[in-house]
Amino acid sequence: MKVLSAVAWPYANGPRHLGHVAGFAVPSDVFSRYMRMAGHDVLMVSGTDEHGTPILVQADKEGTTARDLADKNNRVIAQELADLGCSYDLFTRTTTANHYAVAQELFTQVWKNGYMIERTTKGAVSPSTGRTLPDRYIEGTCPICGYPEARGDQCDNCGNQLDPTELIDPRSKINGETPEFIETQHFFLDLPALADSLREWLEEREASGTWRPNVIKFSLNILDDIKPRAMTRDIDWGIPVPLDGWRDQPTKRLYVWFDAVVGYLSASIEWARRVGDAERWREWWNDPEAVSHYFMGKDNITFHSQIWPAELLGYAGKGAHGGEPGGYGVLNLPTEVVSSEYLTMESKQFSSSRGHVIYVRDVLSRYQPDALRYFLCAAGPENQDADFSWREFVTRTNSELVAGWGNLVNRTASMIAKSFGEIPPAAELTADDEALLAKVREGFETVGGLIERHRLRQAISEAMRVVGEVNKYVTDQAPFKLKGEDERERLGTILHVTAQAVVDLNTILSPFLPHSSNAVHATFGGEGEFMPMPRVDEVTDLDDGHPYPVITGEYSATPAWESRPVRVGAPVSKPTPVFQKLDESVVEEELKRLQGDAEDEADGDA
Repeated sequence: MKVLSAVAWPYANGPRHLGHVAGFAVPSDVFSRYMRMAGHDVLMVSGTDEHGTPILVQADKEGTTARDLADKNNRVIAQELADLGCSYDLFTRTTTANHYAVAQELFTQVWKNGYMIERTTKGAVSPSTGRTLPDRYIEGTCPICGYPEARGDQCDNCGNQLDPTELIDPRSKINGETPEFIETQHFFLDLPALADSLREWLEEREASGTWRPNVIKFSLNILDDIKPRAMTRDIDWGIPVPLDGWRDQPTKRLYVWFDAVVGYLSASIEWARRVGDAERWREWWNDPEAVSHYFMGKDNITFHSQIWPAELLGYAGKGAHGGEPGGYGVLNLPTEVVSSEYLTMESKQFSSSRGHVIYVRDVLSRYQPDALRYFLCAAGPENQDADFSWREFVTRTNSELVAGWGNLVNRTASMIAKSFGEIPPAAELTADDEALLAKVREGFETVGGLIERHRLRQAISEAMRVVGEVNKYVTDQAPFKLKGEDERERLGTILHVTAQAVVDLNTILSPFLPHSSNAVHATFGGEGEFMPMPRVDEVTDLDDGHPYPVITGEYSATPAWESRPVRVGAPVSKPTPVFQKLDESVVEEELKRLQGDAEDEADGDA
């Protein structure tokens, strides 16, 4: 089966913090790795989202240009996601000539089919700078439910779509000033003309029963008050509007959220071009049997369950105005929108501006990437908000990863190294031996099924439950007490069974813990890389030669999702611990660092 893993595009106004990657990065990678292991043909794509006002605002603060800022942060984000182990087939960016061409093609065909309508509207402008304020940079009181921090595009409290002019007491999130509203011409996506098709698609997805309840409910609810939505902006940083009378206007560009979601398609096309088969992307986009899973945080549901599907339907001419598909043909709608809830930190919202934040690159510079991946899978914001605390991070690392899985790997390898130096053969298996091996084999079906349904917390909990069963087996069988020559055969059998269990559990845990899976593989005499890892390659734009880094990788050697017999005679030497135990002092050190960062930010704002 062809499986598209469409991963939310991190915004390039700065490095990513834990709240970002909890929603899109780790869940998508666990799913993609498992689906490859299950024998599916996966295409995992994303990149940095680099247009829009926030980039201009941040560039002004840093005294640089939007392009230079995007170049810098694209490189930072690509490296940190690769270090986290995210196995993208292609992680690119929205400032490529390829992306511009694909976005303009979609806009043009949607316009030709009658779903882009030109209107005079009122746009928000900053009185102090004269710069356009995007909807999301305006806050105020929701006119429907009275929520005081509604955004200019929607209210996160009641879920209704809004217009900035509807807000009560609107204010700029940048500097708090009251925006001015001026008349301006823009193209609007005619969502009402696509509403029936959107509803039909969403009701099909609801009937499938696969979407998370909060996502499908929210998606259907926003159809009740659907209205046209502006798809162009008054801004000079973005993709030109590809129509006569518009393309040469220096301050009219495509809305960043129009072009960002097109990135899933443009990245697929770029990937195909880079592998030398320019039309191969169609296997994931034109084949109705292919499936697509989109990963993001809950604040992006609207764009993936309404705006992007509407663009695809409009491109295919499948709304009230009719029409015909463009050159890309009929493009597949999302099979599933996998949205996570919010991750807080020490019971507060992440806030880069207030210094209440921890960046991915900082965590990875001090701790093992799999420790972070484990925490985000075991305690992340899958279907309800979750909190990251340093105390729980240390506790879970030490009590679960180190004392549970790490201890099992270490004690098994140590006993084999001491008694045999290689994996011994098994004699006749007892009922206890058979029962343990059966429990481990059952884990493939149970854990795999949970990952496929995006239930990562339950999946990793089940895997660790089986780890506990194997640890109990070792304790009950007490191979360390079998020291006589007449007990050597039984000792070898117990250690063979335990090694088999560990090797199988390493396979089961490898989508969650790819870095350590390679270490465990080597510990038990495995050769080469067990779980293929991503790499950062320096490339040039296929059309204009601009240099930039991409994440890519060769994943064809991904192991199968199945039990494999251990190799009798494989050398096993005295192991080194797979996971690092964390000292309790880490908690106090990190909280002090967090407080210092917050004070530095406060001083900078003073």
